[in-house]
Amino acid sequence: MKPTALLLSEHRVIEQMLSVLEKLASQLASQEDQLIDEADAGQLIHFFQQFADRCHHAKEESLLFPALERKGFPRQMGPIGVRMHEHDLGRNHLRSMAEALAVMHSGNLEARNLFLQHAQAYINLLRDHIYKEDHILFVMAEQVLPAQEQEQILHEFQQVEHTVVAAGEHNGWVQTAHRLAHKYGLC
Repeated sequence: MKPTALLLSEHRVIEQMLSVLEKLASQLASQEDQLIDEADAGQLIHFFQQFADRCHHAKEESLLFPALERKGFPRQMGPIGVRMHEHDLGRNHLRSMAEALAVMHSGNLEARNLFLQHAQAYINLLRDHIYKEDHILFVMAEQVLPAQEQEQILHEFQQVEHTVVAAGEHNGWVQTAHRLAHKYGLC
C-alpha cells in the first residue's frame, strides 16, 4: 500500500462525516425552532478535530509535505502552502462551530446561525480540499517519491496512528463515522 492510498481511504471516512454534518445542518436550517442533536454535533466536531486534523492532517503536515519539500515543492506557496492554509481555515471553522454549539442549546439564534455558517463553510472547504489532494497533490507525490521513500512514509504514518492517537482510537473514529452515517441514512 502507498501512503497516498492510506490518506485516500481516510478521505472517504472524512467525506462520510461531512455528509453527516451536512444532513444535521440541513435539519437544523429547515426550521427556526429546530434544535440540533448536540451529542451528534459534538461527536462530529470532535471527529474532525481528532481524526481529520490530529491524525490525518498530522500525517500530511509532518511527513508527506516535508518529503515533497525535499523534492523541491515550496512550503509557503504552491500546493503545500495552499493545503496548509486550508488546514488552518478548517481549524478555525471547527473552533467556531464548537463555540456556537456550546451556547446554542439556550435558543441563541445568533449561535445557531454561526454554527450553520461555519458548518457549511467547513463542508465546502474540505470537499474542495479533498478533491485537490486526491486528484492533484497525491498524484504528484506518487510521481516524485521513489517506492522506498513511499514505504518509509507509510511506516511512519502507521507510527502516527500508534503514538499521536491512542491505540485503537483510529479505528474507533472510523466506527463512529459508520455509526453516524447509518443513523442519518447515509450508508
